[in-house]
Amino acid sequence: MSTPDNTSTSDGAVPPTQAIIEAIAAHEGVDVTEVEPPAYDPLFTVVNPEALDELFHTTAGTTSSAVVRLEYEGYEIVVRPGSDVEVRDCSSDESIDSPVEE
Repeated sequence: MSTPDNTSTSDGAVPPTQAIIEAIAAHEGVDVTEVEPPAYDPLFTVVNPEALDELFHTTAGTTSSAVVRLEYEGYEIVVRPGSDVEVRDCSSDESIDSPVEE
């Protein structure tokens, strides 16, 4: 069973789409610049990047309560506010059928 990897910043400055790429790279132990075509499908094949980033964009003094779950490159990705991204292997016991903890 794998342990979920998390990538987050304290100020939420990293857009969720970038945090997803960083989390995949960390999970696989590769440089973030390696998570690109042709080795990886473009992120836009599974999610609209602008819409995802906008969903978590907040103005000063507000917070987002959104949680997004998607599959990308054999992983289940869970995105939470503050650029908190969890990466789980789809083949693990902790994948899709497990509830998302908020």
